Amino acid sequence: MRRFKLSAVLGIFTETFGLGRGAAMAAVALIVLTVAAAAYLFLQSAPPKSLVITSGPPGSVFERYALSYSNTLARDHVRVRVVNSRGSEENLARLRLGGSRFDVGFVQGGLTGSVQPEGRRRVLHSLGSIMYEPLWVFCRASNPAVLLSDFAGQRLAIGAPGSGTLSLATLLLATNGIVPGGRTTLLQLDGDEGVTQLLAGRVDTAFLMSDSVSTNTLRSVMRNPEFRVFDFVQAAGYTRRIPYLNRLVIPRGGIDFGMDRPPHDLQLVGPMVELIARGDLHPALSDLLLEAARELHKNPSLLQQKGEFPAPLEHEFTLSPAAIRYFKTGKSWLYRNLPFSVAGVVEGVIALIVPMAIVLIPGLKLIPAVLRWRVKLILFRWYRALQAVERGLHGPANPEAHREWMNRLDHIEATVKSISIPASFADQFYALRGHITYVRERFKEPGPGVVHPK
Repeated sequence: MRRFKLSAVLGIFTETFGLGRGAAMAAVALIVLTVAAAAYLFLQSAPPKSLVITSGPPGSVFERYALSYSNTLARDHVRVRVVNSRGSEENLARLRLGGSRFDVGFVQGGLTGSVQPEGRRRVLHSLGSIMYEPLWVFCRASNPAVLLSDFAGQRLAIGAPGSGTLSLATLLLATNGIVPGGRTTLLQLDGDEGVTQLLAGRVDTAFLMSDSVSTNTLRSVMRNPEFRVFDFVQAAGYTRRIPYLNRLVIPRGGIDFGMDRPPHDLQLVGPMVELIARGDLHPALSDLLLEAARELHKNPSLLQQKGEFPAPLEHEFTLSPAAIRYFKTGKSWLYRNLPFSVAGVVEGVIALIVPMAIVLIPGLKLIPAVLRWRVKLILFRWYRALQAVERGLHGPANPEAHREWMNRLDHIEATVKSISIPASFADQFYALRGHITYVRERFKEPGPGVVHPK
């Protein structure tokens, strides 16, 4: 195999395009840098094969859904790592922290102002709302409380630090005049511990949400006849005062038909849960997550209708461009018709080729035009000089003028011979040299009154 020679490459530019050695080296360097940058961008544009989801406590609905997402994305060979958390508030703090390893998390509405992580904050986008998250308030069946304000002076388990339960319970109680430091005992316990203390009689009421309590614990207390679910008779008023809350209704018997639980339509309040992702999440992964969301959240349940979720509803976070496109048209054509790994490669190639073609095609058309313009400027310059010499034939007829024109012609000829002209313009170059010879021959012919020196 012949060894690569830089001089041969430079020769292509100097001979073909008429560039000097310095300009040719600059052109070669530019091409090398462009190819290196294109290769780097190609590698960076490929969709990652793994992501990290911050979920919720072990056994919670959040963890269960995160594991379901993991299994669904595994079909496309994307590895998902699920990391447990204390709930929505910690999920949001993790996602917001610049430089953190978390890509996606479940976050209930209304937490934007309550989470202010230290350090650089990351830009976040919503991939859409995926479900309702009701606030369950359990108290003993004998407890006569009708309004939240009736719980004043009691012992309340209001959720663990870092949970969405604590944030929402604190807000609702505060609107009813129940604040820390008063005569009401507010215990920051996680969901499972709160239920344990409720069953043991050490707390009077437990505030629970699916982000911070296991599903089995929630079901067990919900079916226990010793306790009842608090009915938010002021639900409509709470949703007017707190915009991100929704009024949710569990129909009579919806929990247990045989036990007629609840014995009447039950009103709850709660925010929606959004799938929040870092702003630079690859669009292909966004598509896979939304496909999984559509598969996992489309079925009807106690609180939602069939096909209600996922939904392109914006709350504190704007929908990502990829999510907006997905809800309008679904997955892109490549990812609908090709395996994920293959589509990622093809998408990367297209992402590089199309912009380069948009730049290079006009550029390649422009280069010959610029080159022709440059060469013509050179040739026209010496043609003008040659015309000036030829007009000298008709000037004053004396030996001194003749020698002056001959000297100018010699200078033109010597300079033209030293010009570097691309081979594609050789015909025009040699035509100029032929015209120089033609003018020289005319000087040899004595004109009227011209005396040639011997």
